[in-house]
Amino acid sequence: MAYRCALGIDVGTSGCKILAVDENGKILGSVVEEYPCYAPKEGWSEQDPEDWWNGVVRGLRKITAKLNGAEIGAVGFSGQMHGMVALDENMKVIRRAILWNDQRTGKQCDEITEAAGGLDALLAITNNRMLTGYTGGKILWMKENEPENYARTKVILNPKDYIRYRLSGEIATDVSDASGTGLFDVKNRCWAVDLIQKCGLKPEFFPKAVESTDAVGRVTKEAAEETGIPEGTIVAGGGGDAVISTTGLGLIKPGRVGITLGTSGVVAMGLASFLPNPNGMLQVFCGNAPGTFNAMGVTLAAAGSYQWFRNALGDYEVERGKAEGKSAFHILDEEAAATPPCADGLIFLPYLTGERAPINDPNAKGAFLGITSRHTKGHFARAVMEGVAFSLRQVYDLILSVDQNVSSDEIVLAGGGANSPIWRRIFADTFNLPVRTVYGSAEGGSFGAALAAGVTAGIWPNLEATVPLIRPESKTEPEAANVPLYEAQYQKYVKFYDALKWSY
Repeated sequence: MAYRCALGIDVGTSGCKILAVDENGKILGSVVEEYPCYAPKEGWSEQDPEDWWNGVVRGLRKITAKLNGAEIGAVGFSGQMHGMVALDENMKVIRRAILWNDQRTGKQCDEITEAAGGLDALLAITNNRMLTGYTGGKILWMKENEPENYARTKVILNPKDYIRYRLSGEIATDVSDASGTGLFDVKNRCWAVDLIQKCGLKPEFFPKAVESTDAVGRVTKEAAEETGIPEGTIVAGGGGDAVISTTGLGLIKPGRVGITLGTSGVVAMGLASFLPNPNGMLQVFCGNAPGTFNAMGVTLAAAGSYQWFRNALGDYEVERGKAEGKSAFHILDEEAAATPPCADGLIFLPYLTGERAPINDPNAKGAFLGITSRHTKGHFARAVMEGVAFSLRQVYDLILSVDQNVSSDEIVLAGGGANSPIWRRIFADTFNLPVRTVYGSAEGGSFGAALAAGVTAGIWPNLEATVPLIRPESKTEPEAANVPLYEAQYQKYVKFYDALKWSY
């Protein structure tokens, strides 16, 4: 009998990543397919679901060439959370998907909170605020601003669930992604039907919610012909990327903090039981293992800030990188590493698309502060990296303030930003904690999705059994001399939002 593998598909914001994991947890190969993002107005962010599907098709056809004869046991899913994919009665996309970092729905979020009976009443139902990024506000926005599209809507899916539908014909979501709609009863792992009705929305819009390791359906003949994945292959529930990325880090149980440096930044800890969320300052979602939960805070522009910096100000590094066969990010890292800790006083606020945590302000703006004539591009690059670290340190401090019993003696760093040694050093010095990377940590949600799919296929009995497969790769200890410097700079950083918010 051929040995088996599991596939993980991560429908990200800049592209989709697809990887294969064998029975020993070894990554057999991964591919990335990029696609565009649209901003028709300031603060808006949209994508065409057909672009996702085309990227997935290309990626699946490429990944099958890397399997070395392995049989695909199941396909798992990860994806950008909170996106709104509206489908009509023929299951055709009605409009471009509105994404997680879209900030148009402030009015509708207030209306949903009021319909629930105020913030405390909303938290009693969902355990989460209705944030501008969440799906609930987007649906109400469509009802109020595009009534013709709302009237045509048959079902609402999140991004990864649309790809599962295209592969299997099954309409479903999972409990972790459903948690991010803002209309889900997280404690009881079911839709908050009364709240949905109070908001004037249709409960039938919302698909069944399954556990992440549940089998949802099988690859159809049509999808098999298009993708090259065998007809009848099991498709799993999967999870929202912010949650299932932590599964790929082994954070099934409490004990250590995971930080994901993707387009957004996620600070997360696994919870063995439900955790009340006072004032809704965190996000407490269902976990990927049945009966588990996840506490996290999500910033909107983490590695996305560094990507913006490269795109806006890194033309020289891009061209040099092409000539030398290097990544422009690698060259910027070198320039940042050549400048001292704390960038000679230069501070960056990473609020490029508003912010969700540690502050909840869709109108927040980014800024460089403390610019002098001695600052070079390397200083600016380093300040961006440090500003992201400071923002995520604020989220971590917030988690500790909610539950005094929660603590961590190390950081597990993941996402594309984890590949950067200088960024790992900055995080170790800012948090005064060792920073580890682990096998698969740079793969984001696709690795966690593949592990969950492996459980679905019976390769592993449960998600806990996958934790030993997630082997340590690197460890960065805090530099004692740098820790007080970063603590002083961090204390300055946390004061700037309040000082500047009048201008937003």
